[in-house]
Amino acid sequence: MARFPIFQTLAGLLLFCSAVRATQDHAVCNHIKTKLGNDTVQPTEDTYEALCTENWSETVWAKPTCIIQPSNTRELSYVVSTVVNWNVKFAVRSGGHSVVPGAANINGGVLIDLVKLNMVEYDAAKKVAVVGSGLRWKEVYTALDPYNVTVVGGRVLDVGVGGLTLGGGLSYLSDLYGLVCDNVVNFEVVTATGSIVNANAKSNPDLFWALKGGANNFGIVTKFTLKTYNIHDVWGGIRVYSLDALPALFDAMYQYQSVANKDQYANIMLQAFPTNASIGAILNIVYLKPEEEPEAFAPFRNITPLVDLTKRQTLTELMLGAPLPQLTRVNWFSSSFTTDKALFKSVGDIMSNASELEEIKNLTAGSLAFGWQPISSSAVLAGQANGGNALGLQPVNQTWVVLDVGWWFPEDDGLAHNYTQSMTNKIDAASKSSGHYVDYIFMNDAAADQPVIQHYGPQNVAKLKKTARKYDPHRVFQDLSSGGFKLP
Repeated sequence: MARFPIFQTLAGLLLFCSAVRATQDHAVCNHIKTKLGNDTVQPTEDTYEALCTENWSETVWAKPTCIIQPSNTRELSYVVSTVVNWNVKFAVRSGGHSVVPGAANINGGVLIDLVKLNMVEYDAAKKVAVVGSGLRWKEVYTALDPYNVTVVGGRVLDVGVGGLTLGGGLSYLSDLYGLVCDNVVNFEVVTATGSIVNANAKSNPDLFWALKGGANNFGIVTKFTLKTYNIHDVWGGIRVYSLDALPALFDAMYQYQSVANKDQYANIMLQAFPTNASIGAILNIVYLKPEEEPEAFAPFRNITPLVDLTKRQTLTELMLGAPLPQLTRVNWFSSSFTTDKALFKSVGDIMSNASELEEIKNLTAGSLAFGWQPISSSAVLAGQANGGNALGLQPVNQTWVVLDVGWWFPEDDGLAHNYTQSMTNKIDAASKSSGHYVDYIFMNDAAADQPVIQHYGPQNVAKLKKTARKYDPHRVFQDLSSGGFKLP
């Protein structure tokens, strides 16, 4: 009988703490607004609702107490130091394409929206571009196109620069030059105290290494200095196939990925929609020279597409032509394995015929797509040549598979997650039993509960933790900064 007053007391304390935190959140928002004015958006303002729901997936929509859009690095420094001093929780948004709840939006607290950090400065002499962390890749590429150069950046143009780069980042240029993070020359970072530091090979090299795959665990990056390359005109585009062509496409993919000395200018991604035969399978083909039908793609020549949109065009035009499904709620899971013909067939069977597919189709607007992403050993070696990263990758030919699930209503969130996780578990089991499992989870394609950083390996995790203790001794980016993939 005495338990009920105790429960009532605990409930009362929780409500009291919640009220105190809400009051604190409003107070810090009001305080910052007196200094930054229109750069602070509160719920009573017309633009608030649109900014709350700007994230790509509705699973990430939230209601922050205010949204702050700093116009430059010094304003961001002031915002961070103030929010930390007031002990208010916050989230940081670059492009908002992540499907991880809390990674780029927050209920209560402060959302720091980097959208106004939107500079692109090209230095032809140094062959670098300085890029603001609030940009999306389309803005970066179109700014560099007049100079006939590009950077190792995202393949989906609506994705933000910040999240993709700090998570590793896969590019059509990766076989040549490494992952996106491997091509950063300098990070400008605001730390938990509001200090502004540069991280590069000579200055703060431990932070420089940690930011190459270490996500939002060390500070907020304001600018990325990226290497540029003289790549502009290319050949490629998409080819569309029926789902019946998938076995032949997997056989061709095995031949393409098994070549001893793969053409590093060639890149492919296979996407298929096993829950929607009307869309079928899409092959994204990219050759980073303006040469038609290069020999690297010979394994695919005898598979007749329903539609062929390959042609000579600029790399930006090619990426603009890639289809981007319009989905309401989205989640995804990542899995990795080395090249093996029997395993490719097993994984193909799982992704095309698993019983979970029918369960997903039974959700309102339920759909599943998979992406098959070949990674050459040259991509890992290029990263090592650039000073290495935190990812713990081995230089072997491998495939990174992503399962994307889409649905309509919040009440189906758990089911969509569980069905897709079950399929991913089957893929992992098949690769482990065959001896071809790769102990790596690609952060940019990972679900919130996949232990991404843990899979970087114990030595790299220890090094990341040591770096975090140095630059964030009070654990601000572990405890106050919401969402994302935290250090284990």
